Amino acid sequence: MFFHSVNLWNLAFYVFMVFLATLGLWDVFFGFEENKCSMSYMFEYPEYQKIELPKKLAKRYPAYELYLYGEGSYAEEHKILPLTGIPVLFLPGNAGSYKQVRSIGSIALRKAEDIDFKYHFDFFSVNFNEELVALYGGSLQKQTKFVHECIKTILKLYKGQEFAPKSVAIIGHSMGGLVARALLTLKNFKHDLINLLITQATPHVAPVMPLDRFITDFYTTVNNYWILNARHINLTTLSVAGGFRDYQVRSGLTFLPKLSHHTSALSVVSSAVPKTWVSTDHLSIVWCKQLQLTTVRAFFDLIDADTKQITQNSKKKLSVLNHHFIRHPSKHFEENPAIISDLTGTSMWVPVKVSKWTYVAYNESEKIYFTFPLENHRKIYTHVYCQSTMLDTNSWIFACINSTSILQDYPSLSHLVVYVPSVHGSKFVVDCEFFKKEKRYVQLPVTHLFSFGLSSRKVVLNTNGLYYNLELLNFGQIYQAFKINVVSKCSAVKEEITNIYRLHIPWSYEDSLTIAQAPSSTEISLKLHIAQPENDTHVALFKMYTSSDCRYEVTVKTSFSQILGQVVRFHGGALPAYVISNILLAYRGQLYSLFSTGCCLEYAAMLDKEAKPYKVDPFVIIIKFLLGYKWFKELWDVLLLPELDAVILTSQSMCFPLISLILFLFGTCTAYWSGLLSSASVRLLSSLWLALKRPSELPKDIKMISPDLPFLTIVLIIVSWTTCGALAILLSYLYYVFKVVHLQASLTTFKNSQPVNPKHSRRSEKKSNHHKDSSIHHLRLSANDAEDSLRMHSTVINLLTWIVLLSMPSLIYWLKNLRYYFKLNPDPCKPLAFILIPTMAILGNTYTVSIKSSKLLKTTSQFPLPLAVGVIAFGSAHLYRLPCFVFIPLLLHALCNFM
Repeated sequence: MFFHSVNLWNLAFYVFMVFLATLGLWDVFFGFEENKCSMSYMFEYPEYQKIELPKKLAKRYPAYELYLYGEGSYAEEHKILPLTGIPVLFLPGNAGSYKQVRSIGSIALRKAEDIDFKYHFDFFSVNFNEELVALYGGSLQKQTKFVHECIKTILKLYKGQEFAPKSVAIIGHSMGGLVARALLTLKNFKHDLINLLITQATPHVAPVMPLDRFITDFYTTVNNYWILNARHINLTTLSVAGGFRDYQVRSGLTFLPKLSHHTSALSVVSSAVPKTWVSTDHLSIVWCKQLQLTTVRAFFDLIDADTKQITQNSKKKLSVLNHHFIRHPSKHFEENPAIISDLTGTSMWVPVKVSKWTYVAYNESEKIYFTFPLENHRKIYTHVYCQSTMLDTNSWIFACINSTSILQDYPSLSHLVVYVPSVHGSKFVVDCEFFKKEKRYVQLPVTHLFSFGLSSRKVVLNTNGLYYNLELLNFGQIYQAFKINVVSKCSAVKEEITNIYRLHIPWSYEDSLTIAQAPSSTEISLKLHIAQPENDTHVALFKMYTSSDCRYEVTVKTSFSQILGQVVRFHGGALPAYVISNILLAYRGQLYSLFSTGCCLEYAAMLDKEAKPYKVDPFVIIIKFLLGYKWFKELWDVLLLPELDAVILTSQSMCFPLISLILFLFGTCTAYWSGLLSSASVRLLSSLWLALKRPSELPKDIKMISPDLPFLTIVLIIVSWTTCGALAILLSYLYYVFKVVHLQASLTTFKNSQPVNPKHSRRSEKKSNHHKDSSIHHLRLSANDAEDSLRMHSTVINLLTWIVLLSMPSLIYWLKNLRYYFKLNPDPCKPLAFILIPTMAILGNTYTVSIKSSKLLKTTSQFPLPLAVGVIAFGSAHLYRLPCFVFIPLLLHALCNFM
């Protein structure tokens, strides 16, 4: 019956939209590089020593615990407190385990062993009982206060030691990083209790799924505090994102907001971290060996030799983090690096006068200095580039000072010197070349967004160079996505040559590195985590470290599937709002058809007729435009209306061209298939009901309020008040579905019996047609009325299903913590439950025949349209508001029984 109400063109459209959505979802969940992280292993059995907390604290937070990580002899020694190391506190994130500290804790322990425990770190970890704080924000403040108590407890463990710490370093994974930032908002918290904060895959900008107001309020408090007090916050903060492999928290959310106002903050994607160069998923970021090694190296470089604790010098802390996470010069960190080196000794000095030079070192007995005179080269060339395959942490390239030199840019530099140390048994290659900038900096405009990959742009690099810079013109928006194909063709090459291609984004640290062997054809994806700021004039660069024996062809074209992936990645969380908006429009059509014709039309037909984007989007666009005027903004604020979600997205540079239209079409498609699923589920459940129970008949008398309905409503409200509002909503929903399934089963039984007793059926139909002359409470329900009622119930079930899904996180949280707390506090669903429970109870006993003559029906049919607009305007970035827009027409629908 559901398919009969949809023509083939519409069905083809819905199938096509599913195909497009599948392309986008595939790009988000599978369209990224393979996991190149090496697993970090423990060398000894990991142990977690529970730290005894004060009794009052343990009673106040029964679900939370504090642990000290250790292995082997270290764990045995530190069972006897106090401690002597440098404290680091690990905070797990959403559903995270305190045991995730073992990777970085084990690596730090091995590093301490290498230096004979001259310095060592003590890694603590908080057990948050794996709470779902990304979905339920009611416990975020509680976690923050517990961490504050943990810090004070940790510092007491070092009391009386010669080098006792006065602060701790914090590593926060996912929501744990946000909890760490929230510490600064506590009234009694002393900022100097934290000396360093490193967050891993933490969504700092906004919640991934704003499912309750507690999450959004928490974010607002934390971010506003950090923005308003940026000049007074002296906490060095590093945020590391996982890149495109992390589909749970997109990297754009991890960049600390208003970075320019807080000079002690850095944000970087793991693929841009030197010596890491890999993208990590949301969990592997805590065990990725490359990244944890970088983090541990930074920790040891942060130690102050005098205090044997992490330095209090903010400039040094920022310098160390820059060295390891932003721009690593392949040398050990030096706080005050020597600018001048005295190159003396018995080494061999070899002058080189050519512009291109290659040296292969193998089993050399002595070190060599190759000197390049700059004066002659400067007349022809503008730049010099050198590369080496030697894995050495010492300086190997120098510039000589000569006061008599007459060079243009660097008048005091006379020679370039390349140092080749003595090697034994290892082979490496050093290449140098002088070149003109204009020959190696090539402009490559990207293709248009709507070319759909049908057109491309290509550049051919004919010169024999080691280095090229392709300037990707017009590439700076998050909705852009491209594929670059690099074809390398080499001549007279017996072995494969390693090439490196690097995408450099100058306005954010989100570079990515690709290693390829030449000759080959390499395909690379180009897309952004952060859009280019409005006043930024930098150009994205595609840097190529190549071979002089090869020629290169670089082709760029738009990737339509990756554009869809960016839509899903950045706006997929808003889809429920657009789905509900579409269902509300179809619901409006059904109510109006019932008012105007006396019968309720099919949901799919109403969705096709009523769910049009021009009924919703223009109003949102007009409001956004008017908010640009001061008088309208003042009027808006006087009415106490919340900020428009579209304005929030614009401030985050997340507005795609036609994005609302695209999401609306996806919402229409999802609304159609969810309606089909709910209708099919009701039919399936009714079939099971008939198989298990005796066939039932259509109700003889219509009663809106059955004898057991008030009792059931009161019980469910009590359940909501004493336990969890989401639980009561779920039980009410199941009751409503049961009533609809029972009606479907009764109708099926009636239809099956109709051929057997057609006269009785006709008499029933005739009797029901005179409902306007009888009391509505004593009407017999006809088959046509039952079918109309089922159509309406199917739409209501569709709406209620989305409300139940949006309330499920708090229910899951309550069930998980049931052994600690019988009542969920705070409960985001409790106010909604008090209204929705009686509404669903009445709607479960509502039939179209009982409301079609209601005086309130016309008004009820007009409400869903403005509410559909409100859903998009205020609910796309605040999902917890969606039920508020849904229950209003449902409540009016229920009241139609009495008016």
